[in-house]
Amino acid sequence: MFSSALKSFTSNISANYTLAVNPTSISGPWKIYDAKKKTTGKAVSVFVFDKRTLDPQSGGLGGRNNASSLKRAHDGVLERLKKEASSLARLRHPSVLELAEPVEETRNGGLMFATEPVTASLAGLLQEKDDQEKAGGVGGRPSRYVIEEADGSGRRRREVEIDELEIQKGLLQVAKGLEFLHESAGLLHGNLTPDAIYINAKSDWKISGLGFSSPPEISSTTTSVVPISLAEVLHHDPRLPRSVQLNLDYTSPDFVLDGNVTQSADMFSLGLLIVALYNSPHQSPLQTFSNPSTYKKFFNSSSLTPTQSNDFLSARPLPKELTSVILPRLITRRPAGRLDAREFQQSQYFDNILVSTIRFLDSLPAKTPNEKAQFMRGLPRILSQFPKSILDRKVLPALLEEMKDRELLSLILQNVFKIVTMMPSGRRAFTEKVTPKLREVFLSGSGATTAKGSAMERDNGKEAGLMVVLDNMTAIVKNCSGKEFKDDILPMIHLAMESPINTLVDTSLRSLPLVLPALDFSTIKNDLFPVVANVVSKTNSLGIKVRGLEALATLCGASPAESSDDFDGVNIEGQIKSKSTANTALDKFTIQEKVVPLLKAIKTKEPKVMMAALSVFQQVGKTADSDFLAMDVLPILWSFSLGPLLDLSQFASFMALIKSLSSKIEQDQTRKLKELSSNPSANIENTQNNDFMTFGVINSANTNDGFADGGDGDFERLVLGKRTGNAQSGDMLSGGWDNGVSTKPPNASSQSQPDRSPAAPVFSWSTPSSTGPSASSNTLSSMSSVLSPQQAPSRTITPDHNLGQFATLAPSNSSAFSPPMQPQTNTFNWSATTATFNPPNPWSATRTTSNPSLATLSISQQKQPPSHLPPPPLTSTNSSSAFTLPPTPLTSHHSFHSSSQPPPQYQQHPGTASTPFNAFGIAPSPVQRTPAGKAPQLPYGPSWGAGFVSDASGQGRGGQGPGQGQKKGLDAYESLL
Repeated sequence: MFSSALKSFTSNISANYTLAVNPTSISGPWKIYDAKKKTTGKAVSVFVFDKRTLDPQSGGLGGRNNASSLKRAHDGVLERLKKEASSLARLRHPSVLELAEPVEETRNGGLMFATEPVTASLAGLLQEKDDQEKAGGVGGRPSRYVIEEADGSGRRRREVEIDELEIQKGLLQVAKGLEFLHESAGLLHGNLTPDAIYINAKSDWKISGLGFSSPPEISSTTTSVVPISLAEVLHHDPRLPRSVQLNLDYTSPDFVLDGNVTQSADMFSLGLLIVALYNSPHQSPLQTFSNPSTYKKFFNSSSLTPTQSNDFLSARPLPKELTSVILPRLITRRPAGRLDAREFQQSQYFDNILVSTIRFLDSLPAKTPNEKAQFMRGLPRILSQFPKSILDRKVLPALLEEMKDRELLSLILQNVFKIVTMMPSGRRAFTEKVTPKLREVFLSGSGATTAKGSAMERDNGKEAGLMVVLDNMTAIVKNCSGKEFKDDILPMIHLAMESPINTLVDTSLRSLPLVLPALDFSTIKNDLFPVVANVVSKTNSLGIKVRGLEALATLCGASPAESSDDFDGVNIEGQIKSKSTANTALDKFTIQEKVVPLLKAIKTKEPKVMMAALSVFQQVGKTADSDFLAMDVLPILWSFSLGPLLDLSQFASFMALIKSLSSKIEQDQTRKLKELSSNPSANIENTQNNDFMTFGVINSANTNDGFADGGDGDFERLVLGKRTGNAQSGDMLSGGWDNGVSTKPPNASSQSQPDRSPAAPVFSWSTPSSTGPSASSNTLSSMSSVLSPQQAPSRTITPDHNLGQFATLAPSNSSAFSPPMQPQTNTFNWSATTATFNPPNPWSATRTTSNPSLATLSISQQKQPPSHLPPPPLTSTNSSSAFTLPPTPLTSHHSFHSSSQPPPQYQQHPGTASTPFNAFGIAPSPVQRTPAGKAPQLPYGPSWGAGFVSDASGQGRGGQGPGQGQKKGLDAYESLL
């Protein structure tokens, strides 16, 4: 209902201030609203009086005279209310309510003015306490006053307690206000009641309600205030609310009985107010119901008059100091026996350390610097004795106001943080009161300390204050949210890290374990880590570098105890396994790409720095990949471990970490390889691609070239050493041309089936196996394969061999390359078969083979076959490559395995000499048939004829030039090389 009335108001206050929807409290005729100025956001309290509250609740009798008298009464009320607001404008004192906006009349005849923010009136507080004591009994829960936010966002409870110290402090402040009115302003209050006292946001008691103020009858002070008329103010008008009339329950008998206006009347009212503070319910011992006759009856009877004998009619016991000294000299019939305001302040009632501390705190701006410093040093010892409400609303704001004094900043902040930690509502107090002051002092544009500032710009007091802030980081983190910490506190930490004072930098780095839980990942990575890295890389102080490395270890996940470990022991591996890893503040990418390069760039080899770096590497090993550890971290660790200044235990610490990381790398790599080998498809693929050195040689297991397994019978014959009729000898030429060619292998059934057993891979330089029972069938197949069309020749690469021995080269029928060039013999009997064959060496003087490995074909004269028969077919006798080295021939059939048959054009003809045939030589041109007595013609030119001719007896020999003797020893094999 009243909110609609506010909309009709047209005043400067309603236009410039945002008022709460509902009033926070009601005091007398005033409704008090919380408000904020629209331009500056300054908080005020707006007092609003609605003239409609003066209208009588029921119509009264009387005509025009009654209406006119009621109008005069209303006008008198409005004048007193205007006087109350205007008096606040003239009277400026810490104990008098401060006026923010003067009184204004509204359109409907109401009044409005603004003052400093107030929590409640003393009357409203006492009423709230009475209600809660009824709910919880005498001495119930502490009083809490519900208020509403100025912007209408919600309601919250503001804790307001009435305890002994609160009463002492408040009475002392009221006494100061009365002293000011009596001695300085030359006025008396006239109506000192709980409705005339307000409690502001700092828990200070302020005097207001000066509508009945007046100069005393005898006064030497000149004032413009019009004296009151006792006959008028003592007359109770039932048509008007009691709140706008004089309250006889707190009025002095000087007014009612004597008719005198004296300043001592306020002291009598003060005595009754003191009794009301302790009484239950909290009201005056004089209940007159605004009737002067009833008031007079109280003083006509000693039992109804509050005196020391009846404990001043209090339902609760009063403090001894009050009943013995104060109240008897305040609640007394004669004004001459009463204390004045100054004497009241000097009474024993206020003689205690807590009240004296508050009194000193109130007068702190007038004290000398030495007195202020001494007071701040001793204040922490007694803070625990103060009620929490006093600390919150009185002591803490007073200290924050003094933070403008840079010399006392560190001492003030020590007390501030102690108060915050002591209060149950410390989080709200820190956010609303302390944080704005910290920003104003340390982060303002004019006051911020920069690392680049000169010595003249340094503020020692501010640096000392910043040190106190860092030392109390635990309390800060506990009492602010993450966003508030990031916006308000983190810049102060950056300021300390960038400071030229090493002590500040060290303290800020040590606070990181407390700071990290209050920040999110992006803030740590993008805002905090670069500053720490800059400190580590640019500092010239050994201690700061060590502290910076410890901070890096903390960012990488080390706990405070782990990062500060001096690594005096050697059980680093045990520490890695036993200690629980803290949550890593940095991600793996940042650790690998930024932290490790930063460590690698460290130039100093001081043991402390090395061991601090070791603590960082210990955390890197828990996060980084195994390949990164192997390629990047371990080399750095080895380099650091070999520092010339490390002692044995420190070196052992490095070695323990190196071994631990190496073991981790080995385990990870082994696990990866096992996972790969456990995959069947990958295993088969690896097996198929394993023979990467075959250079295109086709696996005999997948071909049908005559080398397939002959079956179980062939296997038994092979392992038992039995021979078949077709394989009586390992010599492929043992049967001559007639027996050498066969269109069907010995074991036809074995070739008709696919090979079921995989064969071992065959390399170009592999040593062929010994000729077994199945070799004869393979020999025939190899001979037939030579006659098949060959693929296009291609070049292959053979490995190097030991030149100390000369092994024969054996062709391979499985190779895709063309057969090598072979030396041509003039005469050879292909039908000759011998079990043991030792051919003579045609280049040797004795024509015998001294070295079995260099055995050649026989050049003995054989019976020439008929000329009309076609030449026998040629086959290859070995599946090896043409450039491979077979083992040294020990028997005749071994030597034949290493030989190749001449091409058809190089076959024997009657009447020609036989020429030895060896795999090392280049096959000569075929010798044409020539008439008797003529030298044979070589198609390759005279050089071939000079090098190799037939003698008259038909035996081939090397040609010798004039003057040349017969070659001996190794020179005889020059042509082979």
